[in-house]
Amino acid sequence: MQAFRIEGGHKLKGSIQPQGAKNEALQILCAVLLTPEKVIINNIPDIIDVNKLIKLLEKLGVKIQKLGRSSYSFQADEVNLSYLESAEFKEDGRGLRGSIMIVGPLLARFGKGYIPKPGGDKIGRRRLDTHFEGFIKLGARFRYNREDYFYGVEASELKGTYMLLDEASVTGTANIVMAAVLAKGTTTIYNAACEPYLQQLCKMLNRMGAKISGVGSNMLTIIGVSELKGTEHTMLPDMIEIGSWIGLAAMTKSELTIKNVSWEDLGQIPDVFRKMGITVERAGDDLYVPAHANGYEIQSYIDGSILTVSDAPWPGFTPDLLSIILVVATQARGSVLVHQKMFESRLFFVDKLIDMGAKIILCDPHRANVIGHDFKSQLKATTMTSPDIRAGVSLLIAALSAKGTSIIHNIEQIDRGYENIDQRLRAIGAKIERITA
Repeated sequence: MQAFRIEGGHKLKGSIQPQGAKNEALQILCAVLLTPEKVIINNIPDIIDVNKLIKLLEKLGVKIQKLGRSSYSFQADEVNLSYLESAEFKEDGRGLRGSIMIVGPLLARFGKGYIPKPGGDKIGRRRLDTHFEGFIKLGARFRYNREDYFYGVEASELKGTYMLLDEASVTGTANIVMAAVLAKGTTTIYNAACEPYLQQLCKMLNRMGAKISGVGSNMLTIIGVSELKGTEHTMLPDMIEIGSWIGLAAMTKSELTIKNVSWEDLGQIPDVFRKMGITVERAGDDLYVPAHANGYEIQSYIDGSILTVSDAPWPGFTPDLLSIILVVATQARGSVLVHQKMFESRLFFVDKLIDMGAKIILCDPHRANVIGHDFKSQLKATTMTSPDIRAGVSLLIAALSAKGTSIIHNIEQIDRGYENIDQRLRAIGAKIERITA
């Protein structure tokens, strides 16, 4: 098993380019199943979760050609549907949360889609009900084998309908949209997710010949078409990685420039970090964080009460960055309440930060009160294990700011979401190496 050895306490300097968006990639890659024509996708991140999905598509019969470092062509003109009922698929599909999004395209184009209960981060319950309820409303028959946790939907024809989603699930909305684009008639999805990555999917599908209106709102109208064509698509930079680098710069008192961030798609991210006292400046399409030599101070509400940072569906603040906010708060002046509403196990990594000397009160599975040190007491190096992608990077940031040498185990969790993170951090001055432990 590999681990990171990190010598903390060093200032970083330079620029860093965010990778392509992981959460967008998992949707966009599944959409190639909707057409027999060639689809070219650029800015694909080289990370474990995405590479697993590419391998799964290849086993499904998709012809894949690597065109460049982050560009691929995909052609699903000879899909092997028998793979879906194989023991190999049941094993492959379990290892990746994003595998659920192959079901919508397969159902739309071939009349059936199957998936084993997907894996992914251990951050609490992540229901699949929204996905399958949407498919059922479009006319699919649902079946579930409880013995091996295997889901299936089948339909001779999908028919457009009105549906009100029980939650604004990003993956659920994406899956239903991909099923509805080839359905007969008009589908209206209310309480749809409207994240930039879902908008990207809809724009790509429209270029392929789909008829989706309301993109960017919580009501999507989809007029079904008989077929989709090929296209070329370039993915957005990963907003979660951008937020991670802002937090890293603040915690290490470093001057960093984050390149080509697509400011229009960052939503509340810059403003939330500004509320944490961090200076975030725009320079063209780059994001500049100056060195915070005198630290940073958390704002209070106008009535003087303690700031609360909580997650919400877009355009609210993304839950994937709450772990970063929590770590950043450990060295701020002042206090903040971090409220993780959407996943009940995502704050359980705070015990590792407490071991490093952070002042954190875990109120319950969803809320943590953080009292900042104002850099008067440096975090202490320790040995720890990464529980999931976002907590893993948060612990990595803590280790880079800490005094001494830390070891982080189970770094496959970090590699699932961050491309060559050790190499990229060394390029801006971090003392980090990958070891076998």
